[in-house]
Amino acid sequence: MYSTLIARLAGEIAIKGKNRSHFEKMLIENMRGVTKELGVKVVREGGRIEVKLNGADLDETVTRLKKVFGISSLSPVAEVELDMEQIKEMALTVVRDALESRTTPITFKVEARRANKLFPLGSPEITQEVGRHVLGNIPGALKVDVHNPALKLIVEVRETKAYLTCDVIPGPGGLPVGTSGRVLLLLSGGIDSPVAGYLAMRRGAMVEAIHFHSFPFTSERAQEKVNDLAKILAQHGGRIRLHNVHFTEIQRQIRMHCPEEYSITIMRRFMMRIADRLAYKRKCLALVTGESLGQVASQTLESMYTINNVTNMPILRPLVSMDKVDIMRIANDIGTYETSILPYEDCCTVFLPKNPKTKPKLYEAIKAEEKLDIDALVEEAIEKTESLIFSRDS
Repeated sequence: MYSTLIARLAGEIAIKGKNRSHFEKMLIENMRGVTKELGVKVVREGGRIEVKLNGADLDETVTRLKKVFGISSLSPVAEVELDMEQIKEMALTVVRDALESRTTPITFKVEARRANKLFPLGSPEITQEVGRHVLGNIPGALKVDVHNPALKLIVEVRETKAYLTCDVIPGPGGLPVGTSGRVLLLLSGGIDSPVAGYLAMRRGAMVEAIHFHSFPFTSERAQEKVNDLAKILAQHGGRIRLHNVHFTEIQRQIRMHCPEEYSITIMRRFMMRIADRLAYKRKCLALVTGESLGQVASQTLESMYTINNVTNMPILRPLVSMDKVDIMRIANDIGTYETSILPYEDCCTVFLPKNPKTKPKLYEAIKAEEKLDIDALVEEAIEKTESLIFSRDS
């Protein structure tokens, strides 16, 4: 029955003015990328984007497109000839299909749009005839409400065909991935950082990720967990390059030569140094973290200030104002939560001090690092970094 999907642009794209074509082009490329093996055709028609199914499975196509940022909603569309009787019969079929997933009776409205001015009936007459036909053939299931209907049937009369749709399937909104530059996500195995990566992609950023592991103190299962999180993020962003940094020697040196209460602060300063170097090498314009203000000792303003001091790279914190409930809800929605809570430790937890400094002072952190050969440790970690690439199909 359904031959086409209409993809509506997120509102922000529609107001981009002269830059709108750039955003639309990137959106179409991303839509084609996620559906390429399904055999569908993504085209721009009359100011909107249409997906010609060409026999592809509707549900599978919708599932994939629902993860493409820049789409506000999707609607499956049935096409018929420019014949009023065919339009009425298809309207009845489309409404019945929509009612299968709803509890009746529900409120209902027909909205007709006549782009083809040669069609003999105007929009009000189309609305009346279609509405009368549908209501007469589904008695008791529908109640007319022209102001706030639960179900709206849209009938578009265009140049060669009539298009009918009832369902509006929410999309993820945001901006198409690739329109806001490249960023480097500090990806741990926890709940927060994958959500931060997802939100960065939702704002159009192309995300690469860096992960710090401390084998043998962290297990291979912990690394597999991070790989799985990268795979999930790739379903939303198209591709994730994951850089795995061997962090064991740095943590050993910190443990041997630095005050215990400053170990987390110094460890994160090293992470920022390494991420800064790698971001510059990979032409990333910012770092992204999963920090939420005040959530743990290393996420106080004093800690952030002291840790940030080692880099001039912009640091994006999409979760900074969220509480844990907000973050967990998003993690559940995007499919990372169950993986994030698997009980495999990361390098941030294996050397956790009993009493970490919650308000570290910059000059004390610098003094605590004096016995470390910072440049050599950073250089060695970067040289040993291994990279993996995960795509939507990984």
